[in-house]
Amino acid sequence: MSEYIHIGKLVASFGLKGDLILKHELGKKSPLKGIEVIFVEEQKGNFLPYFLESAKAANNDETHVKFEGINSKESAGRLISRNAWVTDTDFRTLVGKSAPIAMLGYILFNEGEELAPIEEVINQPHQILVRITLKGKEVLIPLHEESLDKIDHAKKQVHVILPDGLLEIYTE
Repeated sequence: MSEYIHIGKLVASFGLKGDLILKHELGKKSPLKGIEVIFVEEQKGNFLPYFLESAKAANNDETHVKFEGINSKESAGRLISRNAWVTDTDFRTLVGKSAPIAMLGYILFNEGEELAPIEEVINQPHQILVRITLKGKEVLIPLHEESLDKIDHAKKQVHVILPDGLLEIYTE
């Protein structure tokens, strides 16, 4: 699963010829330039490739996509509410540097101590959560102005100052 990166969801059909609206978290207006295939999660962990016929950026978080072989509103309807994924290589060419999702794979540090690589970035209305695995357990770390110290894009590191006891909740 680490070879694919979740970029968003197919949220609606658009028009009558099978176009779909991809709501993504790439952090910038994206016509998906240079991307040939998007993987659609048909079932949990089961990805089917759909080849892009065309893509047009609608705004900073939506792109209209047209897949080969999807030529009607009805056939597009089968894909609505499905998660969209791209390869890690394609993801790195698409994502905006300031997008929270760009932190995937960065190493998380708490007060200078290395914790683990960031495995998932979860956007919530008032904060961002990052998921790591620490001592074999899933840990969710909030990133907001009180906890985020700095992000070093060159070294691929995220530095936080966590409240006392937060990590112990997960690891004890």
